[in-house]
Amino acid sequence: MDKLYVSNKNESARIFKSDFLETFTKVHWSVPLWIFVPVILYFFYRSYFVLGLGVPNIIMFAIAGLLFWTLTEYILHRFVFHFKPRSKIGKRIIFMFHGVHHDYPNDALRLVMPPSVSIPLAILFYMLFRSFLGSVYVAPFYVGFVTGYLCYDITHYALHHFHLRKKFLVKLMKHHAKHHYQNPNLGYGVSQTLWDHVFRTGFDQERTNMNNRKA
Repeated sequence: MDKLYVSNKNESARIFKSDFLETFTKVHWSVPLWIFVPVILYFFYRSYFVLGLGVPNIIMFAIAGLLFWTLTEYILHRFVFHFKPRSKIGKRIIFMFHGVHHDYPNDALRLVMPPSVSIPLAILFYMLFRSFLGSVYVAPFYVGFVTGYLCYDITHYALHHFHLRKKFLVKLMKHHAKHHYQNPNLGYGVSQTLWDHVFRTGFDQERTNMNNRKA
């Protein structure tokens, strides 16, 4: 992640020599929608029609799941994807997960998480949430969490490849561009900047630190 090389073209770096393995590292941006929208619909159906939860409870737990996703997004990006291992194997793993995206930020086929990673993670998170929330309230919570994940994946793609006009999306795009081209150690939020403000890793904090050093 310390390398300065950044490609501004829509091109890919090869990760595996095997063509078979290489196919699992690339995915069209719409694939997460085909996989996880049915998951969201299923757990909403289960929440209301099978478990009999009222709409207020469903909304409350779904919002909680969505907020928890935003924190998960921040933690994964900051502490996992930007982890700096010392071993060659560790560096290779981090490069495959995220370093390749920093070197090739406009690679259209590596902007959303491939199913080979997202599906196992989704299962693990569901099992974790069920152990804490039980078999009932995990359903609406998971609706919000997976919705948050989809918003993250699609937003990430849009920030790199869509012509955005909405003010809040343009603001997000500038925030994410600074993460790529100005300082990769700040701006870990992608679909939102909430936790960058909470944990003081936004680019406004960079200006504050520079002013403090000058003083």
